[in-house]
Amino acid sequence: MGTELIRVAKGSVRGGFFLVSGTVMATIVMAIGTIVTARLLGPEFYGQYTLAFVFPQIIFIIADLGISQGIIKFTASLRSKGETQRVAGIVRTGLIIRASVGALLFLVTYALSGPIASVLLQRPELTFYLQVASISILFEAIFTTSISFFVGIDRSEFNALTTNIHATIKTIVSIALVLLGFGVIGAVVGYVSGFAVAAAVGLVILLVLLRDYKADSYDFTGDLKTLMRYGGPLYLSLMLIGIIPLYSNLILAFFETDVAIGNYKAAANFIQLLAAISIPITTSLLPAFSKLDSSAKDDIKTFFQHTVKYSTLIVLPLAVMMMLLADDVIQTIYGNDFQSAGIFLAAYCLIYFLVGFGSLTLPSFFNGLGKTRETLKMGLFTFIPMAVLSPLLAVAYGVLGLILGIVLGYAIGTFYGLYKARKGFSVDYLSRSTTKIYAIALGTGIPLLLFRFLPVPSFVSLVVGSFLYLVVYLTLLPLTGAITENELQTLTTEMEQIRFLGTYASLSLKYMQKILRRKEKT
Repeated sequence: MGTELIRVAKGSVRGGFFLVSGTVMATIVMAIGTIVTARLLGPEFYGQYTLAFVFPQIIFIIADLGISQGIIKFTASLRSKGETQRVAGIVRTGLIIRASVGALLFLVTYALSGPIASVLLQRPELTFYLQVASISILFEAIFTTSISFFVGIDRSEFNALTTNIHATIKTIVSIALVLLGFGVIGAVVGYVSGFAVAAAVGLVILLVLLRDYKADSYDFTGDLKTLMRYGGPLYLSLMLIGIIPLYSNLILAFFETDVAIGNYKAAANFIQLLAAISIPITTSLLPAFSKLDSSAKDDIKTFFQHTVKYSTLIVLPLAVMMMLLADDVIQTIYGNDFQSAGIFLAAYCLIYFLVGFGSLTLPSFFNGLGKTRETLKMGLFTFIPMAVLSPLLAVAYGVLGLILGIVLGYAIGTFYGLYKARKGFSVDYLSRSTTKIYAIALGTGIPLLLFRFLPVPSFVSLVVGSFLYLVVYLTLLPLTGAITENELQTLTTEMEQIRFLGTYASLSLKYMQKILRRKEKT
């Protein structure tokens, strides 16, 4: 890659590291809280807890207006162009709008909680839970605005800090209140408390950092037009994609029992571990693509291929491993009560098999280059098939049918986006080396299938199976030429700036480099 691309890649890696590490740590903390809460409540009451947040989460997505992504885009691009005096205005405008809309929608949701619980959720007894849950709408709006600013100015360490504060408070308060006998309402209050504290901390940090971006004037109307012009199509796209899991819960509310919903939610919780890796990758790429010149098609094509391959290297093996060890994961963590969650988790992992086709890269690719209309079309090509297929398949096959409809929707949307990216920028997908990654990731899973026939406890199968899979995978990557010496050197160079990079990443790179050198000598 050229000098400019290397500079952008380094910034992306640094931001991505803090986003991934912070999100992973937060996900682990919340996973602990979720597991304990789910075990204490049981499938039925855990299903009620899940349904209490369906509508508030839909409203939260509606309240975004595309502003969060706009803040990331414009703070990154303005800083790259040296126009730092406009950063403060963009952020202040975004914060005012999001907080105002969040407060208004909270009041509306609170007032209509009774009809929502009775008509949409088919469970009038959830009215009080929904009223308390609706408070989170305002706090989530402030929280997400703050972390968008942190990502845009390449200070993702504060994103990690506030995300982990949210996870810690939510976990501690939820478990404590449930143990004290407050049941579902205790878990709901814990959820709201996490966002309330994190929003307060994030807002304070935002205001302190904003002092470094002094502006000679403040054009609220102009900044609002800039954000809405960019964020309009993107807002509709994010709303469509964000509604998918919530729409899924509504379908289940009509066609399935609370126990089935609890099993589905237990599986979805572990998908969050993959999301903890994939979402930060997508988020960190938005400011990276925003810094590239849209007329430099060769640079864009190279960077696209670079990010698709490296995201496939990381995400695909984790998805395969999670799929094959799904039953062991569920039994180890939740016990035998959640009997259907394992197959649900395995089916859900199929979504991440699209990573080599650009599923994680394409949204940031289009958004960073300002082509948010293409992101909207991707969202439509994802949501419409899913909205049509999921209810039909759910009636026929239950939760598995619902998941299949979601996977098909994501596949159609991804292939549409890939078609447009190839047409506009001649980007490639599934290169020879990326195809090898698929073959290695899937082939490495064969011993895990054989391992499952051994009479060992689920915990032993999970730990030993995961370790063996990762060792074989890291061995085959350099042996087959799926990753080259130059690519390993590039990865090492990009990660040198991260002083406290995880031991696993450093050891993995060194291990593969040694294998490559031995291969060259033979």
